[in-house]
Amino acid sequence: MRKQLLHVLIISFVLIAIPITSAKGGSKILRSHYRSLSLDQVQSMANISISEKKDWGFYGHSTIDHDYNLKTIGGDNVVVDNATGLMWHQSGSYYWMIWEKAKEWIKKLNKSGYAGYYDWRLPTVDEAVSLLESSKKNDLYIDSIFSCKQQWIWTGDRNGSEAVWYVDFLLGRVHGLTISNTVRPVRSME
Repeated sequence: MRKQLLHVLIISFVLIAIPITSAKGGSKILRSHYRSLSLDQVQSMANISISEKKDWGFYGHSTIDHDYNLKTIGGDNVVVDNATGLMWHQSGSYYWMIWEKAKEWIKKLNKSGYAGYYDWRLPTVDEAVSLLESSKKNDLYIDSIFSCKQQWIWTGDRNGSEAVWYVDFLLGRVHGLTISNTVRPVRSME
């Protein structure tokens, strides 16, 4: 009886863990909660191809086959990625800001209900890295459906106690350093 119950629990767990596939052949579930990540953890993320590891991060790109659609909702532009189930702010912030100001910028965006939604947030490293392309589009390593004004974007993930991970679309890299960046908000389409 215990053995049968164990098999049922294992099978149930496996079925719950299998991601739901989309019409294009599959969806990629990316981590959406913030964490403090070590260099090794960032360099071992799924869905990336690393061309060069560094002591501050890596150069690389996403391996996800995206299904982007540009939409205008209530006069606001968003990019829907059916491959990941994420909705991105199409343009993001125009100005660089420190991480604390970036979080305030997101709060203001939510207060105004950008595109009719109130759950925008900074992306995790996993989500932000998913935007990195293997070759440049409009001088950046990001699909041309997005604004090319944001060369670097903040994530919500920390690199130790002082630094925050960010994604660099100008050079195609992920870096952990405290500097000023722009913001490209994201929300999960659940």
